[in-house]
Amino acid sequence: MAAQFVRYTPDIEGSEPDFDRNLRTVIEKTESYITESVEAGGTGRALRDAHAKGYGLVRGRVEILDGIPPEYAQGIYATAGTHDALIRFSNGSPHAGSDARLGAAIGLALKMFDVPGPTLLEDEPDTGTFDYANINGPVFFCNTVEHYLFIQELFLNAPAYFAEGRTGMHRFFADFVTGKGTLDQGDWAWDEFLAFLRLSAISPVNVLLSSYWTMGAVRHGDHIAKVRITPDPHSAAAVVRRTLDPASAPEVFRPALEAELRERPYTFHIQVQLCTDLARMPVEDTTVEWPERLSPPVTVAVLHLPQQDISGPENLEKMDALSFTPWRVTAEHAPLGTIMRARKEVYRHASVLRHKLNQQPRTEPRSADEVLGPKGP
Repeated sequence: MAAQFVRYTPDIEGSEPDFDRNLRTVIEKTESYITESVEAGGTGRALRDAHAKGYGLVRGRVEILDGIPPEYAQGIYATAGTHDALIRFSNGSPHAGSDARLGAAIGLALKMFDVPGPTLLEDEPDTGTFDYANINGPVFFCNTVEHYLFIQELFLNAPAYFAEGRTGMHRFFADFVTGKGTLDQGDWAWDEFLAFLRLSAISPVNVLLSSYWTMGAVRHGDHIAKVRITPDPHSAAAVVRRTLDPASAPEVFRPALEAELRERPYTFHIQVQLCTDLARMPVEDTTVEWPERLSPPVTVAVLHLPQQDISGPENLEKMDALSFTPWRVTAEHAPLGTIMRARKEVYRHASVLRHKLNQQPRTEPRSADEVLGPKGP
């Protein structure tokens, strides 16, 4: 029997008591961290409060496929065609430094150009760009803005915890589960803690070999979805520098990415997993992985990365000046759920402040060439 996909309606999203007040606190903490990072971050620049260290800015091209099943051919995927793109690979940590210090949570942020229709960002509706901000894990470690208050504080202060060795690690884990002692035992954050452990256990591999998920749900036209960007098997098989050892050198992820793209092109598939059961594929509980047996992901587009040279400090400088947010999308692809709603304002405030402190113009580019220069012959 054919799958019955859940139809999108506004009431599939929940609400959270004190959402606005908690969100203001998160924004204040975020802005404080970014301001202090100019001196404390070790780079002399204001850092992102997440994904502070970038591994490379890559030119790409998104090919939206023809003949997609109608349930998947929604929004920007309803019309076959191609879009130039930029891709930022980055570490998920709010800190800079050696790769061994930061862990293996990696982000893939994708920016497509010449996408028609207004975005959901009120201060820049007509940019013609469309973003994904994905990470190499299918779940997220936080379900509510209330819990994000203490989880954010833990992550920003993680180096101090882990500098104490095993004792500090135990204290970090206890503070995570108990909300730094603020949660009743019946409300301890076990699901979120287990999701965090799952993300922490990701093996360090070449960033080209990971799959990257939206984590939270998004609208997909008439339906509800999660989107992942996953390696094409033939491209993945050709990667030479596969398993990486962050302890072997201060930098391992960027050199491996540089070397692979210098030698050969690469391809990812952009896939959509539609929701068939809100109980087992929830919108508000981002710690739950949507089972593929209920709804296998379907490829709707191909992301082509041409052979290219991304070495040199100017690549990192151009990447640092860019802004990516899951809300720079059209209404047919709106992020869904409490955590995703919070990301809209947190990302915007963080981007505005970071660009101001770094004296960078905060303008959305109109093409990949505008950022990286014209393509070579």
